[in-house]
Amino acid sequence: MQLQEILYTQGFGTRRVCAGLIQQGWVQVPGESADGEWVVCKDAGAEFEATGLRFKVQGVEWPYFEKAYVLLNKPNGTECSQKPSTYPSIYTLLPSPLRLRPQKAAVQGVQAVGRLDQDTTGMLLLTDDGKFIHRMSSPRHHVPKVYEVTVKHPLDERQVQKLLGGVVLDDDPQPVRAAACEAVSEFHLRLTLTEGKYHQVKRMVAAVSNRVEALHRSQIGGLTLATGLAPGQWRWLDAADLARVSGL
Repeated sequence: MQLQEILYTQGFGTRRVCAGLIQQGWVQVPGESADGEWVVCKDAGAEFEATGLRFKVQGVEWPYFEKAYVLLNKPNGTECSQKPSTYPSIYTLLPSPLRLRPQKAAVQGVQAVGRLDQDTTGMLLLTDDGKFIHRMSSPRHHVPKVYEVTVKHPLDERQVQKLLGGVVLDDDPQPVRAAACEAVSEFHLRLTLTEGKYHQVKRMVAAVSNRVEALHRSQIGGLTLATGLAPGQWRWLDAADLARVSGL
């Protein structure tokens, strides 16, 4: 694949912008020597094997990915929207190339796999792979999501059992059940859900006469949010991560 095309697919601008970056000497590629030396490439038409390629643009190293899969530790006070109404958008936490990756659809860049409320923190996946978004979001696939819930009133076994047995929400006559539920401490509930209704955790907790004071998503599928990833930080997901997330 031509270097110009590689940069374009990774979100560095139009093909003309990418060609300009290359011709102005802002792009480096691995040299042929074994010492890991980087060399400037000013030939926009130079051919490279894209898979596994790492390159630098204006001194910042980037890996090539045909599809982008990233994990963001969502901080409090952010909205999962490209056009936020009140709070800053989570997309401002991502570098420009992730936000500008070209797609056939009208919307460019990576998109959140589901949404978290502005006051909910923790694990959020983003990708430009529409099939992955559908697979992870579809209730048919029952992907478990684990939430750490801080509640206002002391927990008791009755509340835990009601959440496991099923509670009726105001807009749905069918009971909604937690896949797993554990009172970690007097005010800390660990709740596992396999579907994603609007404000579901908050409404389920309210249905057992309690109230959510803080909400944090700690796990999706078999992938847990690492403690070393600070709020607002993101990282790439590798093949092993994706397997843990989706169970494939």
